Amino acid sequence: MPAFSIPKVFSRLALLACLASALGASAAQVDVAGVKLEDHLDLRGTPLQLNGAGVRFKAIFKVYTAGLYVGKKVSTPEEALAAPGPKRVAITMLRDIDANELGKLFTKGVEENSPKSEMVNLIPGLLRMGQMFADQKQLKTGDTFTIDWLPGTGTVITVRGVPQPDPVKEPAFFNALLRIWLGPSPADWKLKDALLGKSS
Repeated sequence: MPAFSIPKVFSRLALLACLASALGASAAQVDVAGVKLEDHLDLRGTPLQLNGAGVRFKAIFKVYTAGLYVGKKVSTPEEALAAPGPKRVAITMLRDIDANELGKLFTKGVEENSPKSEMVNLIPGLLRMGQMFADQKQLKTGDTFTIDWLPGTGTVITVRGVPQPDPVKEPAFFNALLRIWLGPSPADWKLKDALLGKSS
């Protein structure tokens, strides 16, 4: 008569349940204004979690969704800027917009949130970013782009899944871009709170 161990069966079922639960957790998504954002992702071999996400409004119009990914949850701008390892800001357009105009808005956001003493070092990166947006001509509803900080590589901007050439190596540049949303004069105060996980 074959040996039949009930405890072994239960332990295998428990293991399968744990695996299914883990896979389910890794595939979970957050819905922001109809845009699905993964709550966890892998960036060049480093696991990141969605710290927070929200919508950028201009007047009453929704412009884009933004999500902040970090290795470990943060709740203040200082923690976000100082967080070690890779980081990502993921943006999905909610309306058609002139890409050159968006580039100018980002540059203005950097100027309004960066110390004057840093601006001279940020200019080369800003010029490169401005040219990149100008080359895109237009961003349409549903288009995505990401701004990644990759230690040892720099800031990599990927538009519609295509990484742009020539990463900006200085960490100060990524932090300057992050301050567009998390600085003292953010693009949108509600979005700032949302990215820091403070929205209801």
